[in-house]
Amino acid sequence: MKVRDGALLAMIATAGCRNVETPAGYVGYVTQGALVGKTKFFALQTGPTSSGIGWLLKVTNVSVTPYTFSEEFAGDNSVLSRDNLRVAFRVHILWKVHPDRVRDFVEHYTTLELGHGTEDVVQVAYRNYLREPLRTYARDEVQKLNGLEIKDRITGVGDAVAERVRRLAENTPFEIMSVVVGNIQYPAEVANAVAEKMAATQVLERKQTEIEIEERDSQKRIVQAEGIARAMGIINERLTTTYLQHEAIEAQKAMVNSPNHTTVYLPVGPMGVPLVETLEKPK
Repeated sequence: MKVRDGALLAMIATAGCRNVETPAGYVGYVTQGALVGKTKFFALQTGPTSSGIGWLLKVTNVSVTPYTFSEEFAGDNSVLSRDNLRVAFRVHILWKVHPDRVRDFVEHYTTLELGHGTEDVVQVAYRNYLREPLRTYARDEVQKLNGLEIKDRITGVGDAVAERVRRLAENTPFEIMSVVVGNIQYPAEVANAVAEKMAATQVLERKQTEIEIEERDSQKRIVQAEGIARAMGIINERLTTTYLQHEAIEAQKAMVNSPNHTTVYLPVGPMGVPLVETLEKPK
């Protein structure tokens, strides 16, 4: 009987021994069970690794790579702005589990029994600790602004929410990387009114541009007219009778020197009428 009992114990021991593995990007929360008594924490192991053969070992692998969760505020969950405009939007939070605090994460921030998958463990912990405070902070920050101000100050809203969530997550396994608020949507009537206003503004800007172009063209014509007037003034000052006689004589000289040109001079009287007269030889 002793031999049989020893063999039975050996079989039980062999069946209870196992090797648990943790892949890359994960930290394993390893526990050790007992035939009599409670399961207890055994060790943390950072992947890729394995525990080696051990007695009644189990592992819950927790990813320490970043997670993104999104919260939507739409429909009945949309938020009233400071001026009572109903606004729909989304909040995206990027976070990860601190590798050195996986034990604290599993033991105090998730309510699942050991053996569940890492995604389930992380999602439950997020819902238990981060989700509702994140939604509360987002609603609070949006309600501080008038509706049409939100789009222009959306980055500041995200930064304010991120700062509040980081303060909440201090001394916890949650490492908050960023919070982004986006996809702002207004009621249809407000969106249409804004679009019409923008279209009207564009028309006014185009008309203003046309007016400015006309004004500049008018100024250009005035400048040109003033230039012509100054030029005519200079010409009138210089075109004296003596100057014109001089120019006429010079033109006549040029024509006389031309071999292909014949000039006939006719005396004229008042009003440019040629003088016609019969000349008699003196006796």
